Amino acid sequence: MFAGVNDLVRSAKLWRLWALLGWLEIRQRYARSRVGPFWLTISMGVMIGSIGVVYGTLFGQKMSDYLPFLSVSLVMWSMFAQTVQEGSLAYINSGTYIRQAATPRLIYILQVVWRNLVVLAHNFVIVLLLLVVFGVKDWTALPVFIPALLLYLLNALWLAMLVGLLSARFRDLPQIISALIQVAFYVTPIIYRPSALTRFSFIVDWNPLAHLIELVRAPLIGQFPSALTWEVTIGMAVVGWIVALTMTGRFSKRIPYWV
Repeated sequence: MFAGVNDLVRSAKLWRLWALLGWLEIRQRYARSRVGPFWLTISMGVMIGSIGVVYGTLFGQKMSDYLPFLSVSLVMWSMFAQTVQEGSLAYINSGTYIRQAATPRLIYILQVVWRNLVVLAHNFVIVLLLLVVFGVKDWTALPVFIPALLLYLLNALWLAMLVGLLSARFRDLPQIISALIQVAFYVTPIIYRPSALTRFSFIVDWNPLAHLIELVRAPLIGQFPSALTWEVTIGMAVVGWIVALTMTGRFSKRIPYWV
């Protein structure tokens, strides 16, 4: 575990490198585009609008309540899902650099998280716009979003670390992770409210991702995350970071041979 902590500290000190690499990758993806990364925002906005109108009508929801709920859910879930999926390919896609340069391994994971954090900042414009249009439900709950977002990112980071390491060893894992994320999207209350599953409430109660989404969603829709939500997400972070750092410290030297 101490070797993993050392790798994390060394990677954090090279923040200019992974921040630059992440930013350059976004710029290259939208090179010569006038709108640039805001195409992601436009795409997300269209999806929120179409899903909001259709499912809001089907569920009999009030749009002033459902659209903010849906926008926060989709924006935050998109960041989490992309971080995990791209994290599973972080070492594989950076194999050339890993084999040629003796750099800390976790800079490639931090690059993925930073890149998706930049995308989140672009997509979060939609959430802010809807909050302006429909109003903030509870200003006292809003500041809770800051520590909630930090805890959310910590959970996404350790999971990306773990799947990145395992995927470097087992090349079929990225496809499995992609399929599992699709399944998780449907069993996690993102499009529907948690209270909608009356007969099958255990799907929400025993789903750690449901607590993770609720952690960052609740403050923005005027609610405080429950004590159980804090306990589950903090427990996930503590256990996850211990496992991820232990695995990274133990197997980081084998990554060049795996990729």
